[in-house]
Amino acid sequence: MVGKPRRIKLVHTYHGHVFHSYYGNLKTKIFLFIEKTLARLATDKIVVISRQQFEEIHGKFGVGQVKQFETIPLGIDLEPFTDWKLKQNILREEVGAESDEILVGFVGRLTEIKNVSLLLQVAQIYRTTKNTDFPKLKFIVVGDGNMRQELEREAQTRGVKDVITFLGNRNDADVFYAGLDIVALTSLNEGTPLSIIEAMANEKAVISTAVGGTIDLLGTVEREFDRFQICERGLLATSGDAEGFFNGLIYLVKDKKLREKLGANGLNFVEAQYGKARLVADMKVFYRKLINS
Repeated sequence: MVGKPRRIKLVHTYHGHVFHSYYGNLKTKIFLFIEKTLARLATDKIVVISRQQFEEIHGKFGVGQVKQFETIPLGIDLEPFTDWKLKQNILREEVGAESDEILVGFVGRLTEIKNVSLLLQVAQIYRTTKNTDFPKLKFIVVGDGNMRQELEREAQTRGVKDVITFLGNRNDADVFYAGLDIVALTSLNEGTPLSIIEAMANEKAVISTAVGGTIDLLGTVEREFDRFQICERGLLATSGDAEGFFNGLIYLVKDKKLREKLGANGLNFVEAQYGKARLVADMKVFYRKLINS
């Protein structure tokens, strides 16, 4: 390279961002300043993984110029989930679920940004609400992280240890997703959450807080209720609203046909939009264009 300098093209990909809900105000401003500076002085292209993420990173926080951005959604190997119906009783037997119990699962890191405490609040509302019309629920937490012990203590304090099970890290996603009836996401901030894509690949109904790329994944709002929304492929509740999340969850729990419809819609969506082959093809096109530009 000596004597023949070449222009190096730099690409920065956001899978999420730390511009809110991670750090205090000062540290967040420092990170945002760094990102804006690097985008302006040292970056040719910025890749985001959803339209909502572009609107947050560029529109809300002012990082980069429109012409720098490319949206390339995630893509995963869907093959391991194709026979989920053959595996749906493995997890149920492991956790001792009764035949009439509905399993509501959270899958992810047990860190502050995931706000798993919201799920514990929802479990507490369920546990303390005297309503004989409610089906039986069991809450399953899959994953580990720095907050696990704190969350287990909180579950004890809230009196929900009998309806919630912490499974820790697992390497059998094809098994635990198969056994869940509903997948719940409680995050304060998200890029495009893999747990929702994987849940849809297993035809599971999803309820999530309305943050980041979850809004794109769940699609157009079809019906609005007081504190939650029914979308094409799942339910949305306001971030941090335990009552709203609970109301949406119970609505979903009581309507088996709605769960089946959302599960089918989700499967069709991820098969069309989030397969590994599509991601590889998109990345090839992107880098070829970048090289030839």
